[in-house]
Amino acid sequence: MKNRYEGLLILNVKGSEDGAREVIERLEADFKKEGLVVEQVQKMGHRQFSYAAGDLNGGYYVNIVFEAAPVVLAKIQAKLKLDEAIYRQHYLRLAGKKAA
Repeated sequence: MKNRYEGLLILNVKGSEDGAREVIERLEADFKKEGLVVEQVQKMGHRQFSYAAGDLNGGYYVNIVFEAAPVVLAKIQAKLKLDEAIYRQHYLRLAGKKAA
């Protein structure tokens, strides 16, 4: 059974818009390859952190809404944890899509 999720990813691209675009395209391709159905990708831009986290003082925020089975979500989380371009990731399960 697939559930809807919203994922907030913070990319470590050192403020480069071109680098962020490449990483986002690669992530979308990886998501589709794993069987996730991507509904929406919202590029929120580069934002400063409220406090410095190590040597990084900001990141490029991306919000992704997708459908996936819980097992596939766990697999993609583990894969992205090893990706150096992903600084942080957070996922929230959404309620089912309402009919119009």
